[in-house]
Amino acid sequence: MSSHVSDPLLTPFSIGSVRLRNRVVSTSHEPAYTDNGMPADRYRRYHAEKARGGVGLTMIGGSAIVSRDSPAAFGNIDLSTDDVVPWLRKLTDEVHDLGTKVMIQVTHLGARSSNFTGDWLPLVSASRYREPAHRAFAKEAEDWDIDRIIADYAEAARRVADGGLDGLELQHWGHLMDSFVSPWLNHREDEYGGPLENRLRFPLRLLDAVRAAVPDDFVVGVRMSMDQLREDGLDSDDAIAILQRYIEHGVEFVSITGGRIESDRALAESIPGMGTPSAPFLELCRTVRAAVSIPVLHATRIADVPTARHAVDDGCVDLIGMTRAQIADPYLVEKMAAGEEDDIRPCVGANACLDAIYVSGSAHCIHNPATGREETLPQRIRTLGLARRSRRVVIVGAGPAGLEAARVCAMRGHDVTLLEASDRHGGQVAIAARSERRRDLIGIVDWRLQQVRKNGADVRFNVLADEDTVMELEPDVVIVATGGVPNTEICEGEEHVLDVWDVMTSPVVAGQRVLVYDDNGSYPALDAVERLARGGAEVVYASPERTIAVEVGAMNSPAYLRLMAERGVQSRLTERLIAVEETDDGLRAYLRNEYSDTDTTADVDAVVVDNGTLPNDELYLALRAGSLNGGAVDYDAFVDPLGTLRAQTLTASPHAAEVREPVLAGAGVREGAGSEAAPTLLGTGSSVTETPGAEAPAASHTAAGLVRPGTAPDAAGYELFRIGDATSSRNVHAAILDALRLSLLV
Repeated sequence: MSSHVSDPLLTPFSIGSVRLRNRVVSTSHEPAYTDNGMPADRYRRYHAEKARGGVGLTMIGGSAIVSRDSPAAFGNIDLSTDDVVPWLRKLTDEVHDLGTKVMIQVTHLGARSSNFTGDWLPLVSASRYREPAHRAFAKEAEDWDIDRIIADYAEAARRVADGGLDGLELQHWGHLMDSFVSPWLNHREDEYGGPLENRLRFPLRLLDAVRAAVPDDFVVGVRMSMDQLREDGLDSDDAIAILQRYIEHGVEFVSITGGRIESDRALAESIPGMGTPSAPFLELCRTVRAAVSIPVLHATRIADVPTARHAVDDGCVDLIGMTRAQIADPYLVEKMAAGEEDDIRPCVGANACLDAIYVSGSAHCIHNPATGREETLPQRIRTLGLARRSRRVVIVGAGPAGLEAARVCAMRGHDVTLLEASDRHGGQVAIAARSERRRDLIGIVDWRLQQVRKNGADVRFNVLADEDTVMELEPDVVIVATGGVPNTEICEGEEHVLDVWDVMTSPVVAGQRVLVYDDNGSYPALDAVERLARGGAEVVYASPERTIAVEVGAMNSPAYLRLMAERGVQSRLTERLIAVEETDDGLRAYLRNEYSDTDTTADVDAVVVDNGTLPNDELYLALRAGSLNGGAVDYDAFVDPLGTLRAQTLTASPHAAEVREPVLAGAGVREGAGSEAAPTLLGTGSSVTETPGAEAPAASHTAAGLVRPGTAPDAAGYELFRIGDATSSRNVHAAILDALRLSLLV
């Protein structure tokens, strides 16, 4: 990686005795990759990949817990036991070897957890309190609780230092520390309540205990809201005064945020996503930085390099957190330093990384399926080198799945032709991006189209591909990524209903009465509701579920719920649409309650249905009989492409030497830098390689073990696969994951 000294993001910086190679940070967050509370292999690989990508500081353990009565609410690291130390040491050693510093966020969650998990101990807060988001009732902390928890913080800090980390960050924001300091949460009448000096007694005792438990050169910081944006909360003057006291007790940096996190709405406003302004708290950072003597770190919605560069260059911050941006692309720093910013996979602010924890159990980027799957999927395609032999690959459909397949196949050296029936790319993502709120989603497909073209694929629009069209191209591999079409086969009288695509692509008639029926529980119905309501329609939302849009998480649902309340959208839950019929005045919808089996009606002008999609599979079915594999996929190979490639390479060249991942020096080394070709890497520390472009041994099968067993290695014909919604109605992440897995093995 080249060094651009003039770029403020790439200049070194020190926090206390810790020297960082640049100003870019991955701030503390919890992706729920722990194994029984331990930061084991999956956790380590995730952070090591960012270190390879050049980040200066990676902070692990969003809300790593210190006490038994602070049970993990979302896969938190458990610092309450010495068992964590070897795992911390293993992670830290690897990340340090790659040139990156490591810190951890430490906390007692207070009321921000559940009474009914872990050891089922009662939660504590400064005063009796029920946090709306986690819905647990916490007791007022007693003297013995306070003494015990402070001792737990000190022990956790000792374990972190023993684990070799460079520092820790105390999570103040919305957790136990905050509950003592914030007047709207602290109603105590003892020496820990009342005036500020009393309310500071607990956090100052805690700080003193932590500092005493760690070496002098170990960095201690704090993450706190510097303006709670609440009349009875702390404003910036209050917060700065509190921070000054913390500095006197050994705090060496502050990670600034704004607002609060006690409810879904508050959290969504403090960690804003798509459809919101960029970098909303930079001026607050500037105010704090001018008032304090310690480094200022900030991370809220800094999604792109120009914004990050401005934040540092204009004096708002000393260090800039690009956390979600590096979930989207952990090699952001390397690409920036190499002058390849157009190759950076953009963060589109979908907040799937956060909401996925509660939907699927761990964090996932909406359009980087390798994040969190570093053992089985590569973050950098080029490190794999070229495929064993170039094949003629025909891909049908330029939605997210087809574009990803074309990108990866082209980068692997295949001859790729991408056919799209319409005059533009994007598929369902392009339709979703018509929503004012979700317009940034277009970055998912725009970036891929640019990468597809940059890597030499032949993209052809306005081609309605049939069997003859595909066969004329004499393919070795056909990948059908034709997506799906809205499924309105949901009730009697389905011929009278519209689908959400109709709403998103047509003008809205003001004053119309519209029933939006959601039997999918995801974003499309809410996008239709928003578009209709903003256009002046009278909207009723109905669903058989017991909650609105059950698959839309807490980060994104508040914006829709606010719009529905402001625009008077009615909700009819636990009701299933069973029939629609025409009347003299429009349409009559019949709905049946899921629990009482009673029927009701709604007289409207239009009924809009979201029931997912039906596979657009005519081409796939037409090609299946003539294919070598009949469309079959070997799932063992499919779910572990890197393992499959390693096995192939060992089979082809059993005496091949292992190679290691490159160690980044300074800001890092760039793939392919210098006169020699970059090594081919098939996995962290255990990879076998062949030189890109070199003649490789013949493959023992045609597509990495994906074809039907018994197929001859050199059989004439084509293999056939389908991905994304052409298989079944799922989501963007699933479609891109399909495409990446398959394309690595073609």
